Amino acid sequence: MNSARAARGAVPRHDDRRRSFPQVAPREAPDGRFAATWWGNAWVDALEDTALDPARLARGKAYARRGNVDAITVTPGRVVAYVHGSRTRPYRTEIRMRTLRDEGWERFLDEAAARPEHIAALLDKDVPHALEAVTGLLPAPGDLLPDCSCPDDGYPCKHAAALCYQAARLLDADPFVLFLMRGRGEQELLAELTRRNAARSAAETTAAAPAMPTVPARAVLAATGPAPPLPPPLPVPDRPGRPAVFPPDPAAPDPLSLDLLASEAAVRAHTFLSTGHDPVAALGPWQDAVRLAAAHPGSGLTASTRALYRDLAQALGRTPTDLARAVAAWRQGGAAGLAVLEEPWDPPAGPFDRARPALIAADLPAFRPWRNRLSTRSLQLRLGRDGLWYGYESDADREDWWPRGAPDPDPVGTLTGLLGS
Repeated sequence: MNSARAARGAVPRHDDRRRSFPQVAPREAPDGRFAATWWGNAWVDALEDTALDPARLARGKAYARRGNVDAITVTPGRVVAYVHGSRTRPYRTEIRMRTLRDEGWERFLDEAAARPEHIAALLDKDVPHALEAVTGLLPAPGDLLPDCSCPDDGYPCKHAAALCYQAARLLDADPFVLFLMRGRGEQELLAELTRRNAARSAAETTAAAPAMPTVPARAVLAATGPAPPLPPPLPVPDRPGRPAVFPPDPAAPDPLSLDLLASEAAVRAHTFLSTGHDPVAALGPWQDAVRLAAAHPGSGLTASTRALYRDLAQALGRTPTDLARAVAAWRQGGAAGLAVLEEPWDPPAGPFDRARPALIAADLPAFRPWRNRLSTRSLQLRLGRDGLWYGYESDADREDWWPRGAPDPDPVGTLTGLLGS
C-alpha cells in the first residue's frame, strides 16, 4: 500500500528517448537535395550509396514530395512511419541503425565539452565539424537497414526511401534527432554537457586562483598593541565565474534554467565588483525579462529559446511574440531601443522637423509623420530620446512593426542601412 501511494505521488520523469513528429513538408535544398546540412546529407548518402536500384530512390523522392509519409516516430536505433503507396492501406516502414556504444558517447561528450563554442553550436541546433571525427556518430554506407511491410523486396523499397528522405528534414531542423537515433536523448546529453563544462571550468578557475593572504590568529587575538591591518582585497577576476553543477532532481526546476539564472547572477556580480555599478538594478521586471531573453545564446528560436520566451512572457502577462519583438528592440539599442518600441512621444522642434526634407533631398520615399515616427506603408523611422533614429519594417499596410538595422543619428543613414540589409 505504501509503495503504491508513493508511486502515485512521485513526480513523473520525462523520457525524451521517444519523439514523434507530425507529417513533414518536403523542402529541397538549393542544390536539389532533400538535406541542407552536412549531417543531413550524411544520412541521405548512407542509404543512397548502398541502394541497389536508383529508380526506386527516384520514386521514393516523388513519394516524399507528394507528402505520402505520415508522422515519424524516432527511438534509439529506429525510425518508423506509415507510408502511403498505390494501395488504400499504408505500409509500415522503418529504418534501423546501430546505437553508439558508451565509449563512443564518451568521445562525443569529451569533444563537445572541450570548447564552449561547440556547446553553443549544439544549443543553436548546429553540429560543429569537429564532432564529425567521432566514430559511429554519423551513418556510413551499410549502417541504415530499411524494412517495410510492402511486398517489394528492393533495397530499399520506394517507401523506405521516402521515409529516409523525409527523416533528413528532421535531422536538418534538429540534430538531436540524429543523436536520439544513436541512443541518447536531448536532455540527457545537455545535462551531461553542462556537468562536464562546469567541471572543466571549475578546474581551470581553481588552478588559476590567486593565493589568499593570511593573518596569524595569535596576532589578531593579541591583547596588546594595535590590531594588524586587514589583508588587501582579492583582485577582481578577468571574467565572471561559471555556476556550480546542479544535482539532478526530478522535483527541482529545469537545470538549464537554473544554470542560465546563475550565469546571469555571476555576470551581474562581476560587473558590480569591477565598476561599482549594477546595470540591472534600475530595470523593471519587463525590461529585465527582455534583457535576459536577449542574452540567451542562439541565433534563432531553438527549443530551449522557445521555452525561455514562453515562461518569461507567461510570468509577465505577455505573449512570446511580444517578447520576441522586444528582444529585437533590445538587441537594436538596449534599454533605449526598448523605450523606442513601446513609448511614442512628442519630440521638440529641431532634428525631427529636419528629417523629412533630408529624406526628400536624398530621393528616399515620402514619409508621413506621427509623434516621433515617420512612416511609409512598409518602412518606419522612430526618433529616440537619445537623439538616434531607429529603423522598423512591416508587411505593407499591416502595421506590424519590427525593429531592423542599427540606430543612427542621421535618418538618411538609418534608412540607407535598412534598405541595404
